[in-house]
Amino acid sequence: MSTKQVTQENVIQKAWEDSEFKAQLLANPKAALKEAFGIDVPQGIEINIVEETSTNLYFVLPQNPTVAKKEDVEGAAWQ
Repeated sequence: MSTKQVTQENVIQKAWEDSEFKAQLLANPKAALKEAFGIDVPQGIEINIVEETSTNLYFVLPQNPTVAKKEDVEGAAWQ
């Protein structure tokens, strides 16, 4: 399992268990990640958190790695 997957699973689990963390994560993701996990999200990286419901589902389309610039891949926040 990749670091990204582990981090995402940990964040999701904490949000399910801790309503205060979830509220902060939705309002200010960078601060929530820093406070709860010590993750410093680099300047220039934007994080959008959305919550799925039974009627609203989200599908994330990652950037195509064959198109990505080398520096974009190396600077990814979730490596």
